[in-house]
Amino acid sequence: MKKMLVTGSGGLIGSEVVSFFADRGWQVHGVDNNMRQDFFGVGGDTTWNIERLKNTFLNYEHSSIDIRNRLEVLSLINRVQPDAIIHTAAQPSHDLAASRPFDDFDVNAVGTLNLLEALRQYSTTIPFVHMSTNKVYGDAPNHLSLVEKETRWDYVDAEYYNGIPESFTIDQSKHSIFGASKVAADVMVQEYGRYFDMPSCCLRGGCLTGPNHSGVELHGFLSYLIKCNLQEKEYTIFGYKGKQVRDNIHSYDVVRFIEEFLKHPRNGEVYNLGGGRSNSVSILEAFDLISEISGKPMKYKYSDQNRSGDHICYISDLSKMKSHYPNWEITKDLKTTFQEIYNSWVLRASF
Repeated sequence: MKKMLVTGSGGLIGSEVVSFFADRGWQVHGVDNNMRQDFFGVGGDTTWNIERLKNTFLNYEHSSIDIRNRLEVLSLINRVQPDAIIHTAAQPSHDLAASRPFDDFDVNAVGTLNLLEALRQYSTTIPFVHMSTNKVYGDAPNHLSLVEKETRWDYVDAEYYNGIPESFTIDQSKHSIFGASKVAADVMVQEYGRYFDMPSCCLRGGCLTGPNHSGVELHGFLSYLIKCNLQEKEYTIFGYKGKQVRDNIHSYDVVRFIEEFLKHPRNGEVYNLGGGRSNSVSILEAFDLISEISGKPMKYKYSDQNRSGDHICYISDLSKMKSHYPNWEITKDLKTTFQEIYNSWVLRASF
């Protein structure tokens, strides 16, 4: 039986990875110390998700170690002896990183290095998949020429119609402290792949979303927005007239790409992983879509102050992914994704 180590197994992508590969017969070992609760309070608590995995899958084993603890990480990898590592653990918030920069860097950058080096000492043939972020590009996409439309911003230059490619610059831009720590991790994963010939990739996610997300205001755009609509709470738009655009990808489609990568791994690759233009949506457009599903109007207020380093318009160019892995494609459209998230919040509210 193949063995997989998944960090951040209680989170959105981590739990989707666990479910997907456990269903397919892998022995899955999850690592999650619920630091999300420390970061975001009760609303970010992932205990419910970790317990769900434990109760659902007999081939799931859990550890609550802290990936910042180098010796514990070394010991764990030697004990588990994984056939693949999927690294989804992170401090994921722009705003929180500014107030807790040491925690942010130690989790995102140092934690990633601990895992890479522990894996290298065990084996240089085991695939390592790292959930990076489109924030490695900083606010450089904001310097592209944009046009303001009725409900969204969009690119003027036809070169970017399909979105931002992996060749886009990551230099000379404002990243946020979070973005900088993720750049450090991203480049280190690439370097271990290239320098030590280790199969590895960085998945530079757009808005990763799905029904297992514990969305909060500081992280989890769609999940939190839909939660606000369901609970009839006021949502705050931060700048750009609410026309800022994100491309959203369901966690299932993220994991499907991971499956394809593990079949034919490459060394030190990077891929922009999002929903593409067809799954892109502005905040105003998201309000309309969830109101159509729930039957409830969206309550919101507007702040002129945008979040520092925030993207005005970001769409992932999926061309490279599809050329390297032609068996992969987006299977969950935007409305399906909204409906699943809404149903999940309804179910959780009933407990």
